[in-house]
Amino acid sequence: MNLIHLQNTAALPWLWLVLLLIGLFIFSAYRRKVALRKLLDAGVIDRLQIAVSPVRRRWKATLLVLTAILVVFGMTRPGWNPQERSVERSGRDVVFLLDVSRSMLAEDIAPNRLERAKIAIRDCVEQLKGDRVGLVVFAGTSTVQCPLTLDYGFFRMMLEEVSPDSIPRGGTLIGDALRNVLDTVFDDQQKDYKDVILITDGEDHDSFPVRAAEAAGEDGVRLIAIGLGDENEGKRIPITDEQGRKTFLKHSGQEVWSRLDADTLREMVNVTNGGRYLNVSTGNFDLGAIYTKLMISADKKDLESTTMERYDEGFQIFLGLALFLLLLEFYLRDRAA
Repeated sequence: MNLIHLQNTAALPWLWLVLLLIGLFIFSAYRRKVALRKLLDAGVIDRLQIAVSPVRRRWKATLLVLTAILVVFGMTRPGWNPQERSVERSGRDVVFLLDVSRSMLAEDIAPNRLERAKIAIRDCVEQLKGDRVGLVVFAGTSTVQCPLTLDYGFFRMMLEEVSPDSIPRGGTLIGDALRNVLDTVFDDQQKDYKDVILITDGEDHDSFPVRAAEAAGEDGVRLIAIGLGDENEGKRIPITDEQGRKTFLKHSGQEVWSRLDADTLREMVNVTNGGRYLNVSTGNFDLGAIYTKLMISADKKDLESTTMERYDEGFQIFLGLALFLLLLEFYLRDRAA
């Protein structure tokens, strides 16, 4: 006979609620006992007709406790009869290189450039299957927010924390950020199956981004650049003071207007094999659909081969028993016959 295996042990702490339920029943019984004693001392108890059966009341309480226990065990997804199955994974390494400089707060694309970029990344990850994903954010410097991983839930959690405060130094150094990806994120031994999805407004402060893109191309990295923002008029950069008042960023007494520098991004993708530039500007775009189309003709590598144990699910049995006991408790009267 196979032992029962709990596939979701994170649900076990809910058993504390079962203990709480037992405590409430005990406390309720104690309060009733105190009330009856007061009635007995007052000489009123003989004139009352008590139709409640203590035995049936205890049975109802027991059924509710057992129901709660069965529900918790159902939540743990008990299983048995394990069967090993080999799972092959294949895909590409995809690093999202996200600009978090203050210019990305411009609101020429709703709600602003940065938040729209985060929405696009979340949508894209939803379309991925078997691809490792990473996240690097940059402004005046860059940092690896999430290393390459197959844990999409962890990636999404790290993406949610991204803001202009993720990088303490202002500015926009696209070239340095791309070089950081090549040096610290990608495997130097593997020259293919790599994509960098750069999302930025393209404004760069002398970090030689085209040279960095050439180095990426030599390493077999495909660069997909997405330009956000108005390329012509541009937009002011909103800031909020400590009192919550909204103003606009100024430099030397003049309001700063941020424009999309599409020319730099086009130059960058042109020096990488298979590079693509997507001039989103201020429109809507579905990054997931775009990347999926690009992936159709792209080669994929075998990322890992793992052996997984699959169990016959048994949570239905526990939940079915819980429902039966709950119905039994509902129809069981606590009044004496």
